[in-house]
Amino acid sequence: MAPMLMFTLKRLGQALIAMLVISMVVFWVLYKHADPVATLLPAFASQAQREQLRSEMGLDRSLYGQYLTYMGSLVRGDLGISYYQNRPVVDLLKERAPATFELAIISILISTLIGIPLGVFCASRPGSMTARCAIGGSLLGMSMPTFWLGLILMMIFGVWLNWLPAQGRGSVVRLAGVEWSWLTLDGWAHLVLPAVTLALYHVAMLMRVVRSEMTGILGHPFIQACRARGISGSRIACFHAGRNVLIPVITIIGMQLGGLVAFSVVTETIFQWPGLGKLLIDSINVIDRPVIVAYLMLTGLCFLALNFLVDVTYAWIDPRIRRAGAPA
Repeated sequence: MAPMLMFTLKRLGQALIAMLVISMVVFWVLYKHADPVATLLPAFASQAQREQLRSEMGLDRSLYGQYLTYMGSLVRGDLGISYYQNRPVVDLLKERAPATFELAIISILISTLIGIPLGVFCASRPGSMTARCAIGGSLLGMSMPTFWLGLILMMIFGVWLNWLPAQGRGSVVRLAGVEWSWLTLDGWAHLVLPAVTLALYHVAMLMRVVRSEMTGILGHPFIQACRARGISGSRIACFHAGRNVLIPVITIIGMQLGGLVAFSVVTETIFQWPGLGKLLIDSINVIDRPVIVAYLMLTGLCFLALNFLVDVTYAWIDPRIRRAGAPA
C-alpha cells in the first residue's frame, strides 16, 4: 500500500481512539461533578420529586449505562435534548456554530495575512526600525489578556468614538441554509472588534515563529548560494526560504484555528456574540449537561480534525514524514 495512504489511515485511527478517550473523560467529569436536577427544580422541591425527575431523565442509571446510551444515540446523530431549552442539541449547535466558525476564520485570516509578512520582514531586515517596533509590539500582544483587550477596544471604538457596534452579530443573510453575518456590511461592522480581539495574540505568535524559523534558514549555505546567483532578497524570502518555514507555520495556524473555535468563550461573552462559546457559558450556568457534553465533544473533534489535516499536509509537503510514519 502506498506510504501516503498508510500514513493517512494510521493518523485517522489515532484520531478515532483519541476521540473515544475524550468522550469518556468528558462524560465522567460531568457525571461526577454536575447535577442538573439541582437547577431544574426549585429549592423547595421534595426528595421524591427530585428522584422522579432524575429517573425520567435517565440520570439514575450507572455511568456505564448512561455512556453507552449516549454513544448509541451519537452514532445515529442524536445529541440529546437540552434540559433547559427543551430543544434538540443538534439544532442549538447548528444555530450557533456558524457564528463561531466565521469569527474564528476571519480572525485566523487577519493573523495570517499580517503575522507571516511581518515575520518574513523582521527576519529579512532585523535592524530596521519597523522590525524593532514589530518585535516590541509582539511582546505586548502576547502578554495582553484577551478579555482586557476586548474591553479596551469596545470602550474606544464602540463607546467613545462610536465607530463600530460594541455588541451583537448584526444583520445576517441565509446562504445554503445557514445564516452568515460576513455577507452584510452591518455584519462586517459587528465582526471587526471581536475578530481583532481574537487575532492580535495570534498575529504576535505567528510573527515571532516565522521570524525565528526564517532567521535560521536565511543563514543556511543554500541561501548564500541563491544570493551569489543574483536572486533578489524578496524572491529568496518568499520562495526559497519560505518553503522551509511551511511546516511550523501550518502547525501554528492549525492549532490557532482550533483554539479560536474552542476558546473564544470570553470574547463571545464580552461582545455578546451568539456563538458556541456563549452557548457554553449559558449552559454551564444551568448545568445543561447534554449541551455541555456536545460542545466539548465538538471542540475535541475540531482539534483532532485539524491535527489530522496538519499531519496529512506535513506528509504531502515532506515525503520523509510519510515514509517515517508508515509501518515497515
